[in-house]
Amino acid sequence: MRDMTKHVRTSCLEVAYEDRGSPQAEPVILVHGFPDDIRTWDGVVAPLVDAGYRTLTPFLRGFGPTRFLEKTALRSGQLAALGQDVIEFADALGIERFTLVGHDWGARAAYIVAASWPERVRGLIALSVGYGTSTPRDRLSYDQARAYWYQWYFGLERGRVALEQDRRGLCRWLWSTWSPDWHFDEATFETTARSFDNPDFVEVSIHSYRHRWGDAPGDHRYDGIEARIAGLPRIGVATTVLHGADDGATFPETSAGKEQHFTGPYDRRVIDSVGHFVQRERPHAVVDAVLAQMRP
Repeated sequence: MRDMTKHVRTSCLEVAYEDRGSPQAEPVILVHGFPDDIRTWDGVVAPLVDAGYRTLTPFLRGFGPTRFLEKTALRSGQLAALGQDVIEFADALGIERFTLVGHDWGARAAYIVAASWPERVRGLIALSVGYGTSTPRDRLSYDQARAYWYQWYFGLERGRVALEQDRRGLCRWLWSTWSPDWHFDEATFETTARSFDNPDFVEVSIHSYRHRWGDAPGDHRYDGIEARIAGLPRIGVATTVLHGADDGATFPETSAGKEQHFTGPYDRRVIDSVGHFVQRERPHAVVDAVLAQMRP
């Protein structure tokens, strides 16, 4: 495949991304999660471009060719930083309004964008994550706490070392357990796993989970966003949530019962025989959800 990677600078990053479709077409920004990269959207991008839309797929901080501009910058993986990154990415490309699709970390960032800059978001499609979950005040079932073992593991030095020394082995195992009926081949995994060789991958990933549960300080430049989202502001953007019934990472019940947080149109669908990676396992479901919002 010909390298389609472009680069744009934000306040703290040089963001690598792919841009497909006509520059004049309605833009759709698709944000991946952990441990993943922009190849997760391959089954979604082509149909959207064929339908006449423009797709932009950035590599998150700590993934693939995206790099921090300053060597001394805190390698923060906090969710507020990821949300700010999305807005700055759109600003750098001169994109005023866009449809936003996010999976996993990308979904958490997308909720922050929709809550904080609603005028910028035409529609939101969130995959595998409910709004306002995974915070220090969250009450988890024992089964969900067990499924989040890797997050507690990353809170230990032993977990950081494991991710540093065996990132492919650990991440491959996460893929397998999070989507038990998805049988990916080694080439599919390795194509994405190259993004985990980013020099900041481990530091950003570990910080993300430690900060999420209140075990690491954040970057002060995002204090304003943190304060704003702590109150779970209601979201007025039209939102669709897709969750796999067999998600082994974040169970579908965690995205249930969130309707009170949305003042705009809200739809949640649980997809049978699908695990955590909805966009890889059922890309047509994601495409259909995007098109339904783009063509009301």
